[in-house]
Amino acid sequence: MKLKTALLGAVATCALAPMAFAEAHEGERGRDGNVGILYWQAPSILNPFLSGGTKDIESASLVLEPLARYDETGQLVPWLVEEVPTVENGGVSEDLTTITWKITPGLLWSDGTPFTSADVKFTYDYCTHPEGGCAQLTKFGGVTSVETPDDTTVVVTFDKATPFPYGPFVGGESPILQAAQFADCMGAKAPECTDANFNPVGTGPFKVVEFKPNDVITFEANENYREAGKPAFASVTFKGGGDATAAGRAVMETGEFDYAWNLQLAPDVISEMEAAGKGKPVAGFGPLLERIMLNNTNPDPALGPDERSVVRPHPYLSDPAVYKAMSLAIDRPLLVEVGYGQAGKVSCNWVPAPPAVVSTTFTCDTQDIEGAKAMLEEAGWVDSNGDGIREKDGVELRMLYATSTNAVRQDFQALIKDWWEQIGFEVELKNADSSVFFGGDPGSPDTFQKFYADVEMYANTFNGTDPQSYLGNALCDNAPSPATQWQGENISRFCSEEYDALYATLTSTADAAERAEIAKKLNDIVIENGGMIPLVHRGRLSAHANSLGGVKLNVWDSELWNVADWYRIKTN
Repeated sequence: MKLKTALLGAVATCALAPMAFAEAHEGERGRDGNVGILYWQAPSILNPFLSGGTKDIESASLVLEPLARYDETGQLVPWLVEEVPTVENGGVSEDLTTITWKITPGLLWSDGTPFTSADVKFTYDYCTHPEGGCAQLTKFGGVTSVETPDDTTVVVTFDKATPFPYGPFVGGESPILQAAQFADCMGAKAPECTDANFNPVGTGPFKVVEFKPNDVITFEANENYREAGKPAFASVTFKGGGDATAAGRAVMETGEFDYAWNLQLAPDVISEMEAAGKGKPVAGFGPLLERIMLNNTNPDPALGPDERSVVRPHPYLSDPAVYKAMSLAIDRPLLVEVGYGQAGKVSCNWVPAPPAVVSTTFTCDTQDIEGAKAMLEEAGWVDSNGDGIREKDGVELRMLYATSTNAVRQDFQALIKDWWEQIGFEVELKNADSSVFFGGDPGSPDTFQKFYADVEMYANTFNGTDPQSYLGNALCDNAPSPATQWQGENISRFCSEEYDALYATLTSTADAAERAEIAKKLNDIVIENGGMIPLVHRGRLSAHANSLGGVKLNVWDSELWNVADWYRIKTN
């Protein structure tokens, strides 16, 4: 049995330096001064294992790096290793139960100490600690051991044949932590290690000088970075907060910053900003999906934290007629037009890309308010007292609808609230600052992981072009709870024995076509059984200054994946 990668893009097997894809620019490290990066969703932590928020994962990627990652075409490329292991080059065993990584010799942490296989093994132990809560636990699914025969060799062993062994230590979501720095931060102590979580030592092109959570991060060039003359910038000012409009203006109109992430703005607004001539938008479609998550627990505030995290039937969202009617009432083409224009597409699926794994089971591009009303009526949800709110068996369709704060999401909330109220719901809207909503603070009641609402809306994506780890987010045992420090990827607390069994089949299936079909079926189970309501397949839309060179928008990994290659374009 051979490892097959045709499903989701080729693996780069040659021993290329990770930055070989960038334009060559000679000169001294730090020659171009400062670069300003603006993420209007402000980072709150620099440890990707303690946050599922994109803002935290991507800001950390300037410092923390994986063994391999995905380039802008979706191709798996070596990063801290000499080549990507495959069956063909002997790095993956014939029986697909082990993968052996060979670390590039001579790598240093930013503090000057050697980067070794012991750090890689420590990262595995850190994330899989039974008393901890690791936001990236699915990356290590099926791993039984990580061994280190020598300082530059890492052998990962799986419990069975694993045709796609590139979950652990691959992509921006699964970087390597320094064992020496995090040694006393295992298990339940992980969230308490503020200094390590805010100021990680890394192998990346920059190192942290000062981190002000939910505000500003100051980085400086890592003098121990492995490539001479890189990074071109001596420092980074990484500003968080504000909103997407201000971020876009700061790059494309005023020129105050060099890069603005996630410009969730209407198309006409982007065009007006670009016309100012200071910068330009860059966009690309990956697997980013704006969705409404459906709570599979009872979010009643009268229940304590433990009770509110237990997978149990929701008072009304456990009825398929209810969530299917909710979906039917939504005008997705209008949402695309209002929110994204050409940077959005209607989506009926949890996994909207790459094409090989996109299901064609569902259609959802036509709104049907009357059909939604009839569906609820037939299921026994009626407005018996004329107050406009349907009820059944003493349960009323009263809903708390939460999301993060930004103009597009509040527009979506207003529209969807109106449609749902037309079919018999009472809808209360709530929005929280994005730094809080996506922050992962176990003490906050407003994080998307705690999900103290009936439904919540946000976007999520995954690294790479194989959705296996991402689909693992819906496994029963991945639900956030107090026992996991409220970390975990199964935000809806969706639980299906059929799903879990089929996912196990995916992890042991080698044939590309078969893997694609299984992925589609897993997608369908979640949609059909009330895990979420997909809305919009979003393109990633960011902007950079005209004077900033080397930027290659990457929809398959961190947008900042090649920040070491950025440089200032000189003008006469």
